[in-house]
Amino acid sequence: MKKIKIFYLLLLSPVLLVTCGNNDNPSPSNSEPQINWLAAADSSSKSLVNSFWNPTGKYFNTDNNGNTNFQYWPNGHALDVLVDAYTRSKDAFYLNYINQWYDGVKAGNGNTFRNDYYDDMEWNALAMLRAYNATDDARYKDAALQVWEWIKEGWNSNAGGGITWKLGMEYSKNACSNGPACILAARLYQEFGDESNKEWALKIYNWEKSTLFNSNNGMVYDNINSNTGIIQNQIFTYNQGTFVGSAVELYKIMGERAYLNDAVLAADYTISTLVNNSILKNEGTGDGGLFKGIFIRYFTELIQQDRLDASAKRRYLQFIEYNANTLWTQGTGKPAVLYGPDWSTKPGSPVGLTEQLSGSMLIEAMALLSATTN
Repeated sequence: MKKIKIFYLLLLSPVLLVTCGNNDNPSPSNSEPQINWLAAADSSSKSLVNSFWNPTGKYFNTDNNGNTNFQYWPNGHALDVLVDAYTRSKDAFYLNYINQWYDGVKAGNGNTFRNDYYDDMEWNALAMLRAYNATDDARYKDAALQVWEWIKEGWNSNAGGGITWKLGMEYSKNACSNGPACILAARLYQEFGDESNKEWALKIYNWEKSTLFNSNNGMVYDNINSNTGIIQNQIFTYNQGTFVGSAVELYKIMGERAYLNDAVLAADYTISTLVNNSILKNEGTGDGGLFKGIFIRYFTELIQQDRLDASAKRRYLQFIEYNANTLWTQGTGKPAVLYGPDWSTKPGSPVGLTEQLSGSMLIEAMALLSATTN
């Protein structure tokens, strides 16, 4: 992979400042010391483990204050961060917890990876597929493929198609249960070559784009109720992110610029609208604490695409760097390295796993982007 340090420093020049919609993205002062993002990512991801890992249950607790209640879907994202850190560093510290996660999370979920929430299964399957790629541990491959079989059972003809959100709620078709499913299907196709998975990815994407995506401005609506035909038009960063990720994966497979354009449209809407002073907005604690970290993960995938316009790449790198700088200098509780739902404000106590994960994803993304490009 080609180093981009010279290109990256150019991005920080005031001459190249650009704006996202009506929101200025200030660049850090040249007089400020540059952050070592690799070191920051190590302290961040090790803090996730040290503050949230349950050594008895072998899963991540829901907060850093000893709350041992098991929650399935954030543990998938925690595995993702472990994989980020291990892929970056090859540090056996992270591999140790990746190896333990499988048994702990499976036991915590009732000795199965099956779950009534289709989106929750999708998050975990995506993370397990990445864990397999990072470690060659066949348990993760087999589990991801098994979970995918269960996910496909959620497709029905209500509202014209789509994967339902939850078992027993076949009328509720949500962006959160279709975007990740499309990404998973596309990655399974790329990994193992099963043509049926490519067809699944296309089918899911086409349904979500035609039903929940506003092609005029890049908004991704939350869900449609097939009983009433009503579309809930709440806009969340994580739905924007998984639509971006879906479009990027299909662009990789099909090579058609239209998919890249869809991803750019959704990304541009997010970074111009779902922000507060150019920082991704506070979407609360609990489930909402994880939303913008999910956007960052798939936004980072978009940034790495070769055919992305140079001006868009400049804007996107500047946006993500400004968010990361703000989080690290203003929003991180140190020395423990803890994050809250507002990336411009230090967290209170206790800190929830979901908020910690979003911050961890941003710092790992910054470490990746500051060092490499594809």
